[in-house]
Amino acid sequence: MKVSSIILGLASLASGHSIFQKVSVNGVDQGQLKGVRAPDSDYPIQNVNDAAFACNKDIKHADSTVITVPAGAKVGAWWGHVIGGAQSANDPDHPIAKSHKGPIIVYLAKVDNAATAQPTGLKWFKVAEDGLNNGQWAVDKMIANQGWHYFTMPTCIAPGDYLMRVELIALHGAQVPGQAQFYMECAQIRITGSGTNAGANFVSFPGAYKSNDPGIQINIYDNSGNPNGGGRPYKIPGPAVLTC
Repeated sequence: MKVSSIILGLASLASGHSIFQKVSVNGVDQGQLKGVRAPDSDYPIQNVNDAAFACNKDIKHADSTVITVPAGAKVGAWWGHVIGGAQSANDPDHPIAKSHKGPIIVYLAKVDNAATAQPTGLKWFKVAEDGLNNGQWAVDKMIANQGWHYFTMPTCIAPGDYLMRVELIALHGAQVPGQAQFYMECAQIRITGSGTNAGANFVSFPGAYKSNDPGIQINIYDNSGNPNGGGRPYKIPGPAVLTC
């Protein structure tokens, strides 16, 4: 694929963005914007050192809901093009533009009170990730699931309040330095169960990523312009996922 055609494609899809705005627990939808801190803007952050890189900036939607999540539960994170979902009838970019291929990653940070905790200065650990498998990106699966991304909360996590950071990285323009797009919001959750693991391989946001990490500055296209990684394995940025 010629660089010029890639750039033209990016320009035409500049508004195909997304917002994480709902949680489900074992198949039960917890409600629109319940316990999820979200902005009105669906625009990404592109600077990995942005001060708001933990939970996004200009938060307009936040309430006191703390979502109960049993350790071992199937958790869903729902993405929509804009707040509420589709921007218009038959919105082709809901939940996100199909061009915006990339991984989806989930982090937790232990806090005293999830409803009131500030996102700065926290220690984050990774509990789930999905990248590129057999030519299919995590974003492709999310689109096929009508905006839902699912993962299993590790069974060993210690009970208590956490902020849950769900992040989507769109790599359609990432062959150009600084053009990977990061979409993230944080949910307020309370883990229950008998686990004892309080996390490992902690990172800070900002600080966890470098702009030239191999999973951030990358050309995901093959010689024919297909966004399949060109047959190369994709390395998801950040630390290893917590193991129980």
